[in-house]
Amino acid sequence: MQKSEVLEKVFGFNSFRSFQEEAVDAILEGRDLLMILPTGGGKSLCYQLPSLLMEGVTVVVSPLIALMQDQVRGLNENGIRAATINSDMNDEERQEVFTGLREGSIKLLYVAPERMSASGFIGFLQSLKINFFVIDEAHCVSEWGHEFRADYRKLHLLKENFPQVPVAAFTATATPKVEADIHAALRLHEPLKLRAKVFRKNLTIRAQKRVSNGRTQLLNFLQQHRDESGIIYTFTRKETEQLAAFLQSRHISARAYHARLSPEEKSEVMRDFMYDKIDIVVATIAFGMGIDKSNIRFVVHTSLPKTIENYYQEIGRAGRDGLESETLLLYTKGDEIQKRELMDSVESDAYKQVLYDKLQTMYRFALSSSCKHKLLALYFGDEGEACGDKCDSCLKAPVEQVEITKEAQMFLSAIYRTGERFGQNHIIDILRGSQAQNIMKFGHDKLSVYGIGELRNKNEWGMIADRLFELSAIQLGEHRALKLQKEAIAVLKGHEKVWIDEDKLGNITRLKTAAEEIEKDETFEAFRSLRMKIATQHDVPAYIVFSDKTLHELSRRLPKNKEEMLEVNGIGEVKYERYGEAFLELSRELQAS
Repeated sequence: MQKSEVLEKVFGFNSFRSFQEEAVDAILEGRDLLMILPTGGGKSLCYQLPSLLMEGVTVVVSPLIALMQDQVRGLNENGIRAATINSDMNDEERQEVFTGLREGSIKLLYVAPERMSASGFIGFLQSLKINFFVIDEAHCVSEWGHEFRADYRKLHLLKENFPQVPVAAFTATATPKVEADIHAALRLHEPLKLRAKVFRKNLTIRAQKRVSNGRTQLLNFLQQHRDESGIIYTFTRKETEQLAAFLQSRHISARAYHARLSPEEKSEVMRDFMYDKIDIVVATIAFGMGIDKSNIRFVVHTSLPKTIENYYQEIGRAGRDGLESETLLLYTKGDEIQKRELMDSVESDAYKQVLYDKLQTMYRFALSSSCKHKLLALYFGDEGEACGDKCDSCLKAPVEQVEITKEAQMFLSAIYRTGERFGQNHIIDILRGSQAQNIMKFGHDKLSVYGIGELRNKNEWGMIADRLFELSAIQLGEHRALKLQKEAIAVLKGHEKVWIDEDKLGNITRLKTAAEEIEKDETFEAFRSLRMKIATQHDVPAYIVFSDKTLHELSRRLPKNKEEMLEVNGIGEVKYERYGEAFLELSRELQAS
C-alpha cells in the first residue's frame, strides 16, 4: 500500500496534518529525524504509519509504562500488532512478546530507556530486523530541559550498536538550546529537523492572581465545563486530596492522584479517568506524560508551575483532538517564593541559578498583560504574533493604563533605604506606615519613605510590586529579600515611566468564556452515550473507540451508509468493521427524527 492508502484505511484520515508527511517521508528514506511538534499535533502517526510500510519492527523508547500501555492498546484496537516490555509484566508475559518479535508478528515494540541498559537486551535486538528507532519525549535527554532522565542520556548506545539504523526523536517542548543538546546526545546524523509553530489555536489560555485559596475562581471556571474531562494540577499531595474532597462535596466527579497512592489506587484512578467514569483528576505533576487521552477539555493549575516547559507540556494535555479547550492558571507571589525555597537545596550553584531563572520567567509570564501565546512562542524560539482571542490578555476589552511611576519610585526607594535585605510584605508595611513589631525593631518608622504610601491598600501595593517584577526592575534574592536590578535605576531617576492596566488595581473580574455561549449538542450527546456503551462492552477507553472530534463530525454529517461513514475523519476500515454499524444505525435514526 501507499502511504496515503494507509493513512485513510488504517488511521481513517483523508490528509496529513502540518509536518506529518515530511516526517513520514524522512523515515521512509532512512534519514534521522528530530521533530518538535506541540502536543496534539499528531507525532505518533509520524512513526506508526511508516512502520507499517517497512519490513521489520520499530522500537519505541518511551518514558512511562502508562504511556506505553496506552499507545499499545490504541494500536491493537486499530488492528496493528504492538507490544511493550516493562517491569510490570511477569516472565511469561515478557516471553510471549519475545516470541512474537522472533516470529516477526509484532510491528511496534515499546520499551523504557532503562531497558536499553539491561543485560543482554541490546544483543537480543541485534538478532531482529529493526527498521528504525523512535525516541519519544526526547527532551528528557537534555540536562538543560525540565525533565532530565539519566537513562535517556545513555541512548547514544543506539547509534553505537546500530550505526545503520535511523533514529527519529520526538518532543513537544524544546528551546533551541535543548534541541541542540538532543541532536548531540543522541548522535543523530544529519537529521531532518522539523519544528512546528508553538501556537495552539484551539487552546484558550487564562491566568488570574489567586484570591484566598482560589476555590471560588475554580468553581466559576468549572461551571463552564460541566460533564467534561479535565485535569487540575496542585502543588502538594495534601492539596490533591483536600481539593478532590471539596469538589466531590459540590457533586463534581473528581478523584485525587499523587505519588503516595498505592500502585493499585493509581491504576484505578487512571482507569476511571481514561474510561470517562470520572470527569476530573486532581493531581500533582506525578500525573504526567502518561496521559494520552484525546478529549481532555481543560487543564487548571492552582499554583505556579516551576518552568514554562512544565506549564506548556501540562496545558498541552488539553485539546489533543484539536477541539476547543481551555486552561486556567491561578498564582500568587507566594508560589514563586515557596518553589524557590525548595530549589535552595540544589548543590550546583550554576544549575540552581538556571532553576531560579526559569521560575522567575514563569512568574513574569503569569503576570504579563501581553499575549500569552506570543510569550510562549518567543520563549521556545518561535516567531510569535498576538493570538487575537485565545488568551485572557487578548480577550480583554481595551483597558486604560494608569501611570504608577510615583508609586514605583516609592517602592524601589524603600527597598534601597532598607539595604535590599527585606521581603515584599515588609516593604509594603513601611510604605503604609505600619506599626508592626519588625518595623519598630529595625527603626524603619524613622525612614523618609515611612507612611508615604498609606493611600494605597495592601492589594494595590502587591499589584504594583508584581508590575515591577514583570518589568525586571526587582527580583528575589536570598531569604525572600527584594533586590534592585538595573531597570530600577531608570525608574528611580525618572527616565522611565511605569504604567499598569487600570483593572489590575481594582477587583478581578471573570471573563466570559466561549463555553458559556455553547449549548449542549443533543446529537453529539447521543453519539457520546453510544460510544460509552460500546467502550464499556469492549473494555477500552471511550476516546479509543472514536475521538470527540470524530463524534462532532458524525453529528454534523449524519452519514447514511458505509461509504459516507468512511469519509469521516478518524474512521478507517478497521474501526468501521469493529464499531461502525452501531454508529451508522444511530446516525440513520437521528436523521429520521
